Amino acid sequence: MANLKNLTDMSVYVGTYCKYNEGSLFGKWLNLSDYSDYDELLAAMRELHKDEEDPEFMIQDWEISPLFQSLGLVSESHISSEIYEVWVRIQESGYDLEIIEAYADCCGSFNSIDEILEHIEESYSGKYDSDEDFAEELLIETCSLPKDLPSYIYIDWERTARDIMMDYSTSNGYYFRNV
Repeated sequence: MANLKNLTDMSVYVGTYCKYNEGSLFGKWLNLSDYSDYDELLAAMRELHKDEEDPEFMIQDWEISPLFQSLGLVSESHISSEIYEVWVRIQESGYDLEIIEAYADCCGSFNSIDEILEHIEESYSGKYDSDEDFAEELLIETCSLPKDLPSYIYIDWERTARDIMMDYSTSNGYYFRNV
């Protein structure tokens, strides 16, 4: 699935079960950013399928953040009224969606965006190219390396990183302290 960085990248293809059962895939891609909230999205879905008295919407395809899907916000038969609220919480958090997705990917399953944001606040440690880069930066930041280390002493960063990573998790280059 594509790497989705914001709401403008997220869309759903909305049909109905009635049309599908009649052999039609008629529907339309709706970009979530075209609507200010769930009610506007729902109104657009109803307008699209106004030929049915009470359409039972079928989300036939989606380009949605895996995080939104793991939180149960989108499935074939459901698009949650909380989808816009979750997006606002992410925006207000100060973390990029990519960081939040990486945290959810490597640090367990969560029931809500608030639970994720609460935990990420305690554990986010930054983005690095490698475990060795992370370990070196961590030891420098925490003043764990003597400032006057003689030039003839070399540090095995691979082994140091391996030991440090017992207390950290990583996904997509983002590092998180295990809490």
